[in-house]
Amino acid sequence: MTIGGVPARAGRAARAAALKAVQAALAAEHAAVYGYGVVGGRIGDDRLDEAREGYAAHRARRDALERTVRKLGATPVSAAAAYALPFPVPDAAAAVRFAAELEQRVSGAYADLVRAADGALRREAAGALREAAVRSVRWRGGGVAFPGLAERTASKGPATPARSKADAR
Repeated sequence: MTIGGVPARAGRAARAAALKAVQAALAAEHAAVYGYGVVGGRIGDDRLDEAREGYAAHRARRDALERTVRKLGATPVSAAAAYALPFPVPDAAAAVRFAAELEQRVSGAYADLVRAADGALRREAAGALREAAVRSVRWRGGGVAFPGLAERTASKGPATPARSKADAR
């Protein structure tokens, strides 16, 4: 028997690690959905369909992860009202770079989930990792040997929520 894709016989620590990784992947998906809104506003007409497909894919993954968190007996992490972008996105070229960055960051979150999960949840995470890696390659025009792993050292994770002056105190 499984609970949200985690075997019921798994120890408390394993379930907690899986839940933490699911929540991190959910946070990455929230950031990606927000980010694709930025991409869609700046991308050229020649790649607009690709941006729409990425946006739809991340919305679907986000919704599935929210259901998984609930099945695990927790409250899904909420999306931030806004996210700080890793660099300015003033034009189509920057939008392409940003889309590739979004996919790279999501890949990292799913790589962590693959390590933490088991069974069906692990298979789902591996599929999501593969999809994000393929989108990253399409945006970037090239790939890496182990998507979601090597990039983790260069990247600080998903776009971070924008902070107000009150948050900084």
